Amino acid sequence: MVESDQASKSKKKCDVKDDRVPNGCGSKEIELTAFPSRKDAEKGGSDKADFEGAIVQTGYGKFHYLLLTVCGFVSTSEEMDVISMSFILPSAQCDLNLNTQTKGWLNSIIFIGMMAGAYVWGSVADSLGRKKVLIAISFMNALCIVASSFTQSYEVFMLFRFLNGAALGGSGPVIWSYFAEFQPKSKRGSMLSFMAAFWTLGNLFVAGLAWLIIPSGIGYYGEHFIYNSWRIFLLICAIPSFLVAIFLFFLPESPKFLLSCGKTEEALEIFRKIYQINTGNDKSMYPVKHLIYEEKVVSDVEPKKSGKYLNMLTDIIDNSKQLFMNPILRFTIISITINFTFHIGYYGLMMWFPELFNRFDEFSREHPGQSASVCEVTKYVVSSGSQQSGGECSDKIESAVFLESLITVAAAIPSNIVAVIGMDRLGRKFFLVFSTFTSGICAASMYFVYNKLHNLVVSAVFSSVISCGNAALDCLITEIFPTNLRATGVAISMVAARLGGIIGNIVIATLLDLYCPAPTFIVAALLIGGGLLCLFLPNTTREPLS
Repeated sequence: MVESDQASKSKKKCDVKDDRVPNGCGSKEIELTAFPSRKDAEKGGSDKADFEGAIVQTGYGKFHYLLLTVCGFVSTSEEMDVISMSFILPSAQCDLNLNTQTKGWLNSIIFIGMMAGAYVWGSVADSLGRKKVLIAISFMNALCIVASSFTQSYEVFMLFRFLNGAALGGSGPVIWSYFAEFQPKSKRGSMLSFMAAFWTLGNLFVAGLAWLIIPSGIGYYGEHFIYNSWRIFLLICAIPSFLVAIFLFFLPESPKFLLSCGKTEEALEIFRKIYQINTGNDKSMYPVKHLIYEEKVVSDVEPKKSGKYLNMLTDIIDNSKQLFMNPILRFTIISITINFTFHIGYYGLMMWFPELFNRFDEFSREHPGQSASVCEVTKYVVSSGSQQSGGECSDKIESAVFLESLITVAAAIPSNIVAVIGMDRLGRKFFLVFSTFTSGICAASMYFVYNKLHNLVVSAVFSSVISCGNAALDCLITEIFPTNLRATGVAISMVAARLGGIIGNIVIATLLDLYCPAPTFIVAALLIGGGLLCLFLPNTTREPLS
C-alpha cells in the first residue's frame, strides 16, 4: 500500500489509460479525460463509485466463494508440484542414481525455473491481464508434470522439472494479484489467508497420496522402461493443474486491472455480473452506473504506433524500472529481503523433512531403542547406511515415513484457521513476526532432536507456525504494490523467494552431510531477522488497494 502524495504522483506513469491504446495497460500512455472525478461523485449521484464502492455494492456471496475455490486450487496445485519432490526423492534414489547432492539439486531445479518464470509471467500479467496468463501457466504446468513422470534419466527429469518451475513461477504472483483485486478491503485479509490455507490442502493431498501410492509398489517394470509407483504418484499430481486451467475459462478478468487500464465499461459489466450472481437480481438493478478512478490523470504522451508485442515489452521494462524508483523502492527491497530469508527456512526445512524422517527410520531399524541426534543419524546413513558411497542402493521406504510427513503438514490446519479469523483483526505484521520468531526457534531446536518422536513434534510445530506466516507474507506483499505494478512487484519478490528455496536446499544438502549443526542455526537466524523487517512496511490491514 503506497499512500503518500509522492506515491500518487508516481502512478501517473501507468494507472489508467483510454481504450484506444492498443495494448491494454501501458506504462506510459495514459489518457483519461472523460472519467468522472471524485468531486463529481460527491456532488451528485449515488450511481457513481470508485473500485471499493463498486465491489461493495456487488455484495459478498456465491461469486466470491466460487472465485476462492478456483484460485485456492491454483495455489493447491502449485504447492503440490513444489513439495511432491520431497516425497519422491527417497523412492527415486535408485532409479535416478541420486546422492545427497543430486537430491539437493533436484529439489532446487524447480526453484531455478520459478525464478525465470516469475518475473516474465508477472510482467506479462501486468501488461496483458491476469486471466489469460493463469490459463497458459496451468496448462504448461500440467503437461510438464506428465512428461517428467515418463522420463527415465536424471538429466531429462531435471529438464522437465525446470520447465515445470518456469510455469509455476508465474502462478504465485499472478493468482494472488488476481484474487486480491476482487476483494473489498474489509474482507481482503481474511480471504487471502483463506486462500493461503489451500497451500496446506496441497501439502495434505500430496502427503496422503504419497502414503497411499508410493509404498504400494504398483507400476510397470520392463527391461527398458519403468513406470513405478512414484511416477504414478507424480502423474496424479498433475490432475489439479488440468482442472484449474479449465475452471479459469469461466471466470472474468480482474475489474481492478481493467479499471487501471481505463476499460471502465468492461469493468462495470463484470461488476454487474458479480452483483447478479451474488444477489440473484437482474444486472440492470446494479446501483453503480459510472466508475470513478482514484484521480484524474492526463498525459501528454501520445499512444505509440508500434506493434502489440513491442508495446508489451516496453511496458514490462517500464514497470520494472518503476519498482526500483522512489517511493516504491523501499518496499521492493524489503519485500525481496523478507521473501528471500523466509523461503530459505520454509523450503530449506519443509522439503527435507521426509528425508529426515526416512533417515531416522533407517537408523532405528538398525539400532532399535537407541537415541541419536539428527547429526548422528546423518553420519550413520552417509557412512554406513543407504547413502554410503559405493554401497548397495535401497529405495525401500516404510509407510510410517509418509504418515509422519502427513502429520507434519496436517499440523498447519489449526494455524491456518487462526490466520483466517485473525488476519483482519490482529494484522499482517503480527502474524509474520510471531511466525518467523517461533519457526526460527523450532529450526534451532532441530539440533537437539534425539529420536523420531522429537523430530515429529518439532517438525509439526515448525509446519504450523510457518504456515500462518506464509499467509501473512502473501497478504502483505500483494497489498503494498499499486495495481499497475502489483503482479510485477509480487513476481520480483517471488524471484527472491525462489532464490531462497534454491540456496536453502543446496546449503542444507551440503552442510547436512559435511557440517551438520550449521543448517539449523543458519535457518533460525535468517527467519527471525527477515521477519522483523516487515515492521518497516506500511500497515495495509483493512486499507483500500492502491
